[in-house]
Amino acid sequence: MSSQPNSYTESTSQQTGGVPPQQNVPQPDVAPQAMPQQYAPQGGDPAGNGRRSAIEDPARQSLLNVRTEVGKAVVGQDPTVTGMLIALLCGGHVLLEGVPGVAKTLLVRALSTALSLDTKRVQFTPDLMPGDVTGSLVYDSHSSEFTFREGPVFTNIMLADEINRTPPKTQASLLEAMEERQVSVDGVSRPLPSPFIVAATQNPVEYEGTYPLPEAQLDRFLLKLTMPLPGRAEEIEVIRRHASGFDPRDLAAAGVRPVAGAAELAAAQAAVAHVAVAPEILAYIVDVVRATRSAPSFQLGVSPRGATALLNTSKAWAWLSGRTFVTPDDVKALSLPCLRHRVGLRPEAQMDGIQVDDVLGSILASVPVPR
Repeated sequence: MSSQPNSYTESTSQQTGGVPPQQNVPQPDVAPQAMPQQYAPQGGDPAGNGRRSAIEDPARQSLLNVRTEVGKAVVGQDPTVTGMLIALLCGGHVLLEGVPGVAKTLLVRALSTALSLDTKRVQFTPDLMPGDVTGSLVYDSHSSEFTFREGPVFTNIMLADEINRTPPKTQASLLEAMEERQVSVDGVSRPLPSPFIVAATQNPVEYEGTYPLPEAQLDRFLLKLTMPLPGRAEEIEVIRRHASGFDPRDLAAAGVRPVAGAAELAAAQAAVAHVAVAPEILAYIVDVVRATRSAPSFQLGVSPRGATALLNTSKAWAWLSGRTFVTPDDVKALSLPCLRHRVGLRPEAQMDGIQVDDVLGSILASVPVPR
C-alpha cells in the first residue's frame, strides 16, 4: 500500500476516494476488447494486437450460452452464474451466501443441466456423519465381504446445503475431497470424477446452532459469492413465471437444455491456462494481497494461496471477457469474491460495524495500479 490510514476509518471507500466495492463479478463482454500494448504478450497474431478473435472461440461461446440457459430458470443472479463458471474454469470451489429462497439450489441444478454434468445435494445437519458424505464400507452378506458404497461426493457438482449446520468433524470430511480430488476410506484412496467442485451454501443471517467454518477450510474455497434479494422488477418476473406455471423441479419444462459438456469445459480450461499475464500484473496482485496483511482492520490477511486464486480467477475472467491477457481491472473485478472469505476482522473493527468488503474496497483504492 502506498498510504495507509491510521485508524479504522478506512472501512468506507468514500472516505478514501475509491469506488464502492462490488458484491460479485461483473458480466463478460460479448465482443473481444482491444489490447493495451503494455500488457500484450510477445508474438501476437498477424494483426499485431496479441490476441485471437475470442468471439469465434467455440468453447467460450458454449459457456456464454450456459448463462443464457440458466437464465431461463433463475432470474437476477447473472453475476453468481458467472462466478460459478469461473470456478469451473479454475477447478475451484464456491461458497454461496444468501438468505433462504434466493434460488441457490435451483441455480446449481440449472447450471449442471446446461453443462450436462452430474450433481448431488446434501443437506448438512448436526447429526450428519463423515461417511454420509464420502461413502463407507458396507457388509455384503452374499459375498461375506465389505464393499465400498460411494457417497454423494462422487459427482461433478456437489451442493453442500447449509454447510455451517454440521459439526467440524463432518465439515472436515470434505477437506481431502476439495484439495486432493479423492477420498480415503479404510486406507484406500478413491479418485473423484472430473470435473469436481463443491458449491456450499450458508445463511448469512441465522447463526444459532451453526458451526462456523474454520479458516483452513474457508481458504479452500476459490470464491465466496453473495446472492442478494432480487430487485422489484426481477421479483415481478419471478412471480410472473410462477403464475404462468413455472415448476422449479422441472427444468426441462422451463426450457433449460444442455448446451455444453465436459469436453467444452476442458477446452475452455486449456484456453484459460494460456492467458497472458504481464509482470506488472503479477506484482499488482502481490501488492493487493500483501496490503491485506498490514491493514489495521484485519487480524488475518490473505495467504499466498489467495494470491494464486486471484491470479487464476483473473485469467478466467479475462478469457470470458474475450481477451487472452489480464488487465488490472480483471484483478479488481475478482478481488472481493476471491479474498473476502480469506481475511479476518479484528474485534475492535467488528464492534465498529466495519465490513470486510469495505476494507477490501479501500485497499483496492489505495494500492497503486500499474500503468
